[in-house]
Order: sequence, then structure tokens, then C-alpha cells
Amino acid sequence: MPGKKKLLIATTNRGKLNELRALLGDLPFSIVSMSEVGLTKDVEETGSSLEENARLKALTYSRLSGLLTVSDDSGLEVDALGGEPGHKSARYAGKDANDEDRRAFLLSKLQDVSKELWMARFRCVIALAEPNGCVELFEGVCNGRLVQDSRGNNGFGSVSYTH
Repeated sequence: MPGKKKLLIATTNRGKLNELRALLGDLPFSIVSMSEVGLTKDVEETGSSLEENARLKALTYSRLSGLLTVSDDSGLEVDALGGEPGHKSARYAGKDANDEDRRAFLLSKLQDVSKELWMARFRCVIALAEPNGCVELFEGVCNGRLVQDSRGNNGFGSVSYTH
């Protein structure tokens, strides 16, 4: 799309990229992926919060590409576990764990907690960064309650989450 400014979506997840392209398609930007601008560097999520991780990824990729960049971090926060797994959701049950492993690990940590106390939320923080270092953060929250049985097929958070 000649003449349009580029907006980089900082993810290697094709599903997320396609969803964001659909959601942001009416903006006056050409939505581009990391591979389309030649970025292969993986940014390690070393922050201690969703906000820090989203900011870190957006700033790094914006500076590397010279483009306005969108990044996110999201996680499941369980009240009875003091907000765990939170920003560690993807690595909660170990580096090589899959969604079912993470779900089973989470439920094992809740085995002595009354189900009435299984309140939780799925929280997503999106960062929009400019190459000059300016960053804006946006947050979305979906409150609900965890359930014992598996439902859905869209990953760790949705497998064990309902409202």
C-alpha cells in the first residue's frame, strides 16, 4: 500500500497477526509483520509484569525497525494465587509445557482452595511504541471464574476460564 505509513505487529504468532490485521485493517496504516521487515531477533520477556514485557518488546522492535510498533503481553491472574500466573502464564508449568500441562499445574495449585474462591481474570496489555522511545500502554480485562473441566480450544487461558 504505497503512501501509507507502516505499523509493525511485533509477534511471530500467525494467528495473532491475522487477528490484529483484521481488527486494525481500517486504520490508515499498512500493517506489516516482523518477517516482512526482516526482523528475526527474539526479545526475551524479562519484565516483572505484563506492562514491562509489552513495553520491552514494542520498544525493541520499534527501534530495530524504525517503525511504529504494536506489541502485547497477556496472562491469567488468579486471585487465590496472589495473581499467579500473570506475566508468567506461558512459562507457568515449565519452559516446554503445553496448554494442558499449564492447566493441570494451575489446578494442582488450587486443589486445597474452595472453588468459590476461584475468581480470576484474563488481562492483556498492549504497547504502542515509536522509534524515539515514546510508548503508550492500553489494557483490557475479562473477569470471570476458573472451572475444573476443560472447555474451548483457544489456549491455556480459555481452556480453564469462563465468566
